[in-house]
Amino acid sequence: MTTSQISAGSLIREWRTRRRMSQLDLAMEAEISQRHLSFVESGRAAPSRDMVLHLAEQLEIPLRQRNQLLLAAGFAPGFGERPLTDATLAPAMAAVEIVLKGHEPFPALAVDRHWNLVLANAAIGPFLANIAEPSLLTPPVNVLRLSLHPGGVAPRIVNLAEWRAHLLDRLKHQNDASGDPALVELERELRTYPSGLKSGRPAPVEPNAIVHPLRLAHGDVVLSFISTITVFGTPLDVTLSELAIESFFPADEQTRSVLVRLAKERAAKAL
Repeated sequence: MTTSQISAGSLIREWRTRRRMSQLDLAMEAEISQRHLSFVESGRAAPSRDMVLHLAEQLEIPLRQRNQLLLAAGFAPGFGERPLTDATLAPAMAAVEIVLKGHEPFPALAVDRHWNLVLANAAIGPFLANIAEPSLLTPPVNVLRLSLHPGGVAPRIVNLAEWRAHLLDRLKHQNDASGDPALVELERELRTYPSGLKSGRPAPVEPNAIVHPLRLAHGDVVLSFISTITVFGTPLDVTLSELAIESFFPADEQTRSVLVRLAKERAAKAL
């Protein structure tokens, strides 16, 4: 069914249900009457453009889906969608490159809404060596597929069961938030990959742990990372709103030392 065949009211109801909100909850958040919201959802009342955007804001609907909601209500999309190569996005992409470069000698990468690699810094390179399935590195490179595929990085992830569970949980939350069919299919695919479980259950979380680390075998050492996600704070462009930077930090001194040494080796080769 196309967006034009779906009413704005049914989409609002769908997002409200997705957010686990009652009509009364949403009406109170939006400071409108429950009766009016009921009329909008049932199609008995046509919402104005401002009301569509107001309800979308309360429901925290992603910009791409806000455009779909506006179209369903009979209005033009309110948010642009430009390719990352568009000249108007150049300042934002330059900012991404600065963040990635500034994070060296530690790894960092930028991904789009489907977890396809957009940019990465030089520190990522050494961890993509010895990939058994070369097609995983054919653009567009999906970093989740590359991470969990048995022909990708997965065989070198020491705590694969825990890291896999973490990534799948993150992807599920993203699916709940966006309702993107492509991400739903990606999650379904990733769940078919080996779990990494040997005993039938994940290892218990360390009592003093503060985050899920990524523990990656690199030669004869195990590197341990913690990560953060960065997004643009006030985007008005759909593409930009879906761009995310994941930065990896050393979780121990051994990892930091190895990453610093690898950076010096890259610099020496570049001379």
